Amino acid sequence: MNPNGDAWRTPPGARGAVVFLTGLSGSGKSTIAEALAADLRAAGREVSIVDGDVLRQHVSADLGYDAASREANVRRAAELAAGFAADGQIVISALIAPFERSRREARAIVESVAPFLLVYVSTPLEVAEARDPKGLYRRARAGEIPDFTGIDSPYEAPPDADLVVDTSVTPVAESVALIRALLDALPRDRD
Repeated sequence: MNPNGDAWRTPPGARGAVVFLTGLSGSGKSTIAEALAADLRAAGREVSIVDGDVLRQHVSADLGYDAASREANVRRAAELAAGFAADGQIVISALIAPFERSRREARAIVESVAPFLLVYVSTPLEVAEARDPKGLYRRARAGEIPDFTGIDSPYEAPPDADLVVDTSVTPVAESVALIRALLDALPRDRD
């Protein structure tokens, strides 16, 4: 709901888009996603967040953490995001998405219906591990979580990111402003 109590509405003719945040666990993806969503909603845009943790609890609860499962999870997130974006929403997707191949596939899925902006949250492993809000790095280091990205499973940094932000040196508000500048530069009307 907006401050007037009305449901959020996408302006007529507004073009949807997907902002795809990728990076290590604890890098700041979800924090940026929430702040960006609030900023966009304040501007009157309809916004959906596709968060990796929530997706894993519901849509991808049947998947593991091996490479094939991770790629399937990213594909599902992209298909969900593309559906919302096709309806004119701004979709903010926050997933680890560690493999270049699956991010390229996500881009192809989304770009068939809407613009796709890849944002690499490049916060260094040591910073993400020091934050460790869920205790996952500690558990991975103890051998309790196999195939943990950044510890015993690789993260392939995207060479084609539309924007790179490191939350250890870039405040959340500045990250949001940088992403908004990219969104604002997109064509406003549907083709």
